[in-house]
Amino acid sequence: MSAATTEAPRLRLLAADFFERPVTLRLPFRFGVVTLREAPQVFTRVRIRLADGREGDGIAAQLMVPKWFDKSPDLTNEQNFDQLRAALAIARAQCLAAGEGTAFGLSATIEPAHRAACAAVGLNGLVASFGIAEIERAILDALARIEGVPAFALVAANRVGLTTQGAPDLAGFDLEKFLAGLTPAPSIFVRHTVGMVDALTSAETAGKRLDDGLPESLEEVVAAYGHRHFKLKVSGDIAADIARLEGIAAVIDAIADPYVVTLDGNEQYDTVDAVVALWRRMGETPRLARMVASTPHIEQPIGRARALAEPVHALAALVPVEVDESDSDLDVFPRARALGYRGVSAKSCKGFYRALINRARVAHWNAGEGATGVARAFMSAEDLTTQAGVAVQQDLALATLVGMTHVERNGHHYVDGMAGASDAEQGRFLVAHPDLYARASGRARLAIRNGAVSLGSIAAAPGLAVGAMPDLAAMRPMVVPAGLPTSVSAGPRDPVQTPVSV
Repeated sequence: MSAATTEAPRLRLLAADFFERPVTLRLPFRFGVVTLREAPQVFTRVRIRLADGREGDGIAAQLMVPKWFDKSPDLTNEQNFDQLRAALAIARAQCLAAGEGTAFGLSATIEPAHRAACAAVGLNGLVASFGIAEIERAILDALARIEGVPAFALVAANRVGLTTQGAPDLAGFDLEKFLAGLTPAPSIFVRHTVGMVDALTSAETAGKRLDDGLPESLEEVVAAYGHRHFKLKVSGDIAADIARLEGIAAVIDAIADPYVVTLDGNEQYDTVDAVVALWRRMGETPRLARMVASTPHIEQPIGRARALAEPVHALAALVPVEVDESDSDLDVFPRARALGYRGVSAKSCKGFYRALINRARVAHWNAGEGATGVARAFMSAEDLTTQAGVAVQQDLALATLVGMTHVERNGHHYVDGMAGASDAEQGRFLVAHPDLYARASGRARLAIRNGAVSLGSIAAAPGLAVGAMPDLAAMRPMVVPAGLPTSVSAGPRDPVQTPVSV
């Protein structure tokens, strides 16, 4: 065990409570098999005690998006929400019973039992990951607040206790040196999502405009925010996808500066051969020439039932491919790499420490590529419709920590700023993060300038990127689904009893 790991503070979880706020989208967001119009956002509050007796609270938040974690058509959206609620409740029970450990050590210790408990009630690996991910971020936030430093400083000094436990492929890698080199950038480019039902031109919005002060078409988005990075959803129908991409290209090709495009298959293609056919058709389509030349990778286009069952070398020989939805646990990236995948996505909902370990793998593998001849590995940063406030700030923190220069962001487009939050709450975030938000039409909204957002205030905030707190007392306590062990479903504390300190 390294000296830095030995010195990592040991702590225990005293309590974890969950609260929900309903979120209604201003525009429908179509991805994969779902058109999202509303979903609850869950807020996780924890209280921890360090071995020296100090105590403190921490916070995390994430939208509970249906039909992403589990895409079974047999499940309703509400059943998808209950899956995520169950994963949170199971993770809480495991963490409370785990005793004392480092911030990372608690997550690593409970993971096998947590996954087994989730599997026992029919929850897949991605759903299980959500439960741990939310609690571990809140614990990290609490630890950094107690220490009075930004979480970036804890990671750099490895006071989270990160080890290569569960990642034997990192044997011999200098993890401490790697972590010491992770620092936040002053800003990050926003990669705008183009959903499958999004209007591309202003003409397409005629007769159905919201006129709420925000862009309503891709054309208006580019003009308002100055984007040069885009993420394009495809449907699995080659002819329809080519036509859609031609429409998108007609808009973004008007950008004078170079732009970057990533394609997101959202598991909509059944086979590697079908994706190869799509990519070749794109290359044969004159109006997509600039788009093809500007596409560094494709994000998991193949359904997870087959994604890791067969190689993707035929596609990877044409364009790099990354794994996303199949990234359900720590050993997936090495398995995917053996099949021809070169990249993996970082998402807060999948795990903060998993992203750090996968980023270490990228550095380790690429350092040895001259000797092995293996194609360079990479990481991207993707969104799960993170909402303004806690969720978007912590996800931005993770994206810049793992060295991303651009990150998919879509919550600000499909939801009107901090909708659902009180004026007082919005005011607190505006004061704490004046570089990240701006008030427009009475709402605190993400401030995207020249295609980028500033990270200065979240990098300086003690804790994990959050300098203001949401109003938990105004939210509804999360209701744990029936059928779980009674030890899991203990009720929450009074939301105003132990406020999170700032």
